[in-house]
Amino acid sequence: MNDRELADTFVDIFQYDDYRVFFAPGRINLIGEHTDYNGGHVFPCAITFGTTALARKRDDNLIRLYSVNFQEKGVIEFSLNDLEYQKGHDWANYPKGMIAYLKKHGHSITNGLDVIYHGTIPNGAGLSSSASIELVTGILLEELFQLHLDRLDLVKIGKQVENEFIGVNSGIMDQFAIGMGKENHAILLDCQTLQYEYAPMNLEDHSIVIMNTNKRRELADSKYNERRGECESALKELQTILDIEALGELTEEQFDAHQHVITNETLVKRAKHAVYESRRTLEAIEALKRHDLYHFGELMNASHRSLRDDYEVTGVELDTLVEVAWKQTGVVGARMTGAGFGGCAIAIVDKLHVEEFIEKVGNEYREKIGYEATFYEASIGDGAKELKREAMVG
Repeated sequence: MNDRELADTFVDIFQYDDYRVFFAPGRINLIGEHTDYNGGHVFPCAITFGTTALARKRDDNLIRLYSVNFQEKGVIEFSLNDLEYQKGHDWANYPKGMIAYLKKHGHSITNGLDVIYHGTIPNGAGLSSSASIELVTGILLEELFQLHLDRLDLVKIGKQVENEFIGVNSGIMDQFAIGMGKENHAILLDCQTLQYEYAPMNLEDHSIVIMNTNKRRELADSKYNERRGECESALKELQTILDIEALGELTEEQFDAHQHVITNETLVKRAKHAVYESRRTLEAIEALKRHDLYHFGELMNASHRSLRDDYEVTGVELDTLVEVAWKQTGVVGARMTGAGFGGCAIAIVDKLHVEEFIEKVGNEYREKIGYEATFYEASIGDGAKELKREAMVG
């Protein structure tokens, strides 16, 4: 759906055309997977796919939400005075949670709203469509009600909604990347301290290709929370001899010297991934600073192998995409991105070979898996913001 059609849809549904336009991106994580809730480092960036919201304040307490992506759900209505989670409200629980938690944090939201959402992030692909909806809602509430929010506070509220309102025990990376994104930059984030730095992503003659397995993964129903629990168990055992608060604080050498106190072999593997992946992420940013894209690619490959063998969150679909990608001409590196269990992988590919890459990887994936993968060339964009309405409707 183009911008003009989206504007027309707003008018059709709400019967007026007085609205403002907001956007929040999706994200990919270049390296540093399943480290965020382990107090480690991540290296995500915002992408130019995302969620657009057209919104207007009402004079009463009614909230009406409509998603172009879930047209069959129709307009979902509720009152500003009734912000409880409701299973039947489906996707609308994400914006509802943002309204509820902003109010809970003492921000004055005094009126209802009419909002239309349109997402260009494939749903269930692991590019963080849920955090994108949360942050675009946060931005539109901030602007429409002049809430004067610190951006980091908004990011934290988005995470709280995901954890407490939706019930997904995820870390802060998704909301952080989407809220704080910067065009042509990735963000090195220490998830324990929330210290961060922007790193220019100078890919020169290369593109980031997103490869969608088209195997949907429902994060709340996946083994995500199980992995988190396993890491917490390993941490507790390490804390009997080490003064640490998170696995991400350890170096590889420290982990290797003390892993014998972890009593279960599976927990050793889970913790090893968390520690080694965080260190790989720091090494990766140093490689970028040296303009050593090839070493960066090698670290991406090592990240995927660790996620496959030690963390066991990949699965046949992601492994097929990545392992076929590794064999192609012009590929610097490839790995799964996101929580795993389906979703997406990414590859850094020489621009001259992108078309050939997509064709060859696509063919081999279809032969082995039995259905198509989808490919997108990604650009690194800004974080959540209000858009000029004129720019949107051309």
